[in-house]
This record gives sequence, C-alpha cells and structure tokens, in this order.
Amino acid sequence: MDFEEGEILAFDKPLHWTSFDVVGKVRWMICRKLNIKKLKVGHTGTLDPLATGVVVVCTGRKTKLIDELQHHTKEYVATLQLGATTPSYDLEHPIDQTYPTEHITLPIVQEVLARFIGEIWQVPPVYSAVKVEGKRAYSYARQGEEVRLKPKQLVIDELQMIGFDAEKMLLTIRVVCSKGTYIRALARDIGAALHSGAHLVALRRTRVGDIRVEDCMTIESFTQMMEQYKQN
Repeated sequence: MDFEEGEILAFDKPLHWTSFDVVGKVRWMICRKLNIKKLKVGHTGTLDPLATGVVVVCTGRKTKLIDELQHHTKEYVATLQLGATTPSYDLEHPIDQTYPTEHITLPIVQEVLARFIGEIWQVPPVYSAVKVEGKRAYSYARQGEEVRLKPKQLVIDELQMIGFDAEKMLLTIRVVCSKGTYIRALARDIGAALHSGAHLVALRRTRVGDIRVEDCMTIESFTQMMEQYKQN
C-alpha cells in the first residue's frame, strides 16, 4: 500500500467512536509507521457515534475522490423503538415523551413504511452537523437554543421490514438511501406517521456503494496490518 500516493480504506466503525476518531487513529498509525508529520486523511460520510458499520477513509491523493464517493448509495439496518421519542431521535438523550401504541399493527406498519419509498422531504435532526449561519446545528441544540432546519429532498430506494415485535414495539428495517439521509430523522417521521413516536435503539451501516461491512477492516485488524507493514 502507498498511503501517501493514496489509498481507499474501509472500516467497520466501533460503537461510540466518531467518524473523525477513525480518521484520527488511521492518520496517527500511518504517520508513526512512515515517520512523517503530515498526511491527508478524510472520510466519505459521517456515521453517528451510536452507530456501527462502514466508514470509508481516503488517504493522500485519493482524498480528492471524497466528494465523488460521498454520493454513493448507502444501506442501513436500523431498530426503532415505537411509542417513545428522544430529543436526538436515538439513545444519546433520554426519553422525553411517550405515546400510545395499542393501535399499531403489522399491516399498519407495512402501509406506513411504503409511504417513505421514493423521493421524500426530510428535516435533519437538530442534533446534527448541519450548518446554520456558520455553526453546527448541534451547537445551538446543546446550548438550548431553538434552531430551524430546512427540509431536504432525498431518495429512499428500498425500505424493507426485517422484523416487528408487537409486544415490545420494536421495528427493524433495512434502508437503501441517497446521500444526506438521516436514519434518526426517518425513525422520527415513521413514528409520527404511525400516530405515535419512535427513536433509534440500534443502527448499522451495512454498505456504501459496493463496499459491504463484511469486507471492512476493524481498527484492530488495521493495527495488526500496520505493525507488519513495510514501505516499498
């Protein structure tokens, strides 16, 4: 591998790591091994700390491909807890409101999911990295300031129900979608369409373009590879 000339690396991001944590770790390991002070390293799409799965990292001259790679279709497997919401639409914050779920049945869930296939408009979560007047939206949210985000048009290519536990009100779905889709916001909107509420309790990015999670390196396997790496 020639990291300075440029490589495209795919990682299975660990839980609680940010995408920037992955980039920082990769850069540090490469620079230490090559005995260099600087190296361009970047990722092709942010994955939330509470999510796991595919994060694509580019090094050296291959960082010029980041904009192109960001447009690749992404696939996720997500588990939604119906009947309750949180401010961040996931487990980063505690439940702030609960809703009735007695009316939710399997046929209703299937009908609602079908509404989200195709072109949709989605308002990003306030706890997100979307920029508003030069600041990240989450900066306003964490300071208790109100922030209004504009809806964006997205494409949901596939939305498949993998499982539905009617007793626990847990819904697991597979989503194939365009760049910029927030699965947390999709969970919020599915909950609202069910006349209830919902938030994410698990999220895994299983594919970016043609890169599947089962083909990705772990941080541990990359560390072992770098220990054995010999520069050409």
